[in-house]
This record gives sequence, structure tokens and C-alpha cells, in this order.
Amino acid sequence: MRWQARDGGRWHAGTVTRREVDGSIGVVDARGGARSLPVERLQVRRSGPRGGAGWEPLAVRAGRSEQLCLLELG
Repeated sequence: MRWQARDGGRWHAGTVTRREVDGSIGVVDARGGARSLPVERLQVRRSGPRGGAGWEPLAVRAGRSEQLCLLELG
């Protein structure tokens, strides 16, 4: 999972830890810093058509029926 602190900023990698009451996603970065981010600001790693790694917005991935359990944390 990755996100940008602001538009045009560098990407930060992290791990999903929880789903917040307001619908945002709780993530922890590599240094242990925790934050809550809206789904629209997150991207998840995916495999491309030839097997290469790429990134996809979390909102797009969650919209597909086979990925609905992705947002059902805790």
C-alpha cells in the first residue's frame, strides 16, 4: 500500500492496520508512524498483464466484487 502526503509529493509505503469508524483506512509507515487516510488517497500493488508490478487506486480495487473483503477489516 502507498500514499502521497500531498498532490505531487513523494510516495510513502505502509501497511493497513484497521478501518476507522469514519470509513478511512488506518495505515502504519515503515518508521512506525500511524495515520488514517481516506480510501481515495491510497494505492495498492497489482500485477500487470505481463506480470510486472504496478499500482492501482484502492477505490478501484475495492469496487470489484472479488475484492470486497479488502475493506472489511476488523
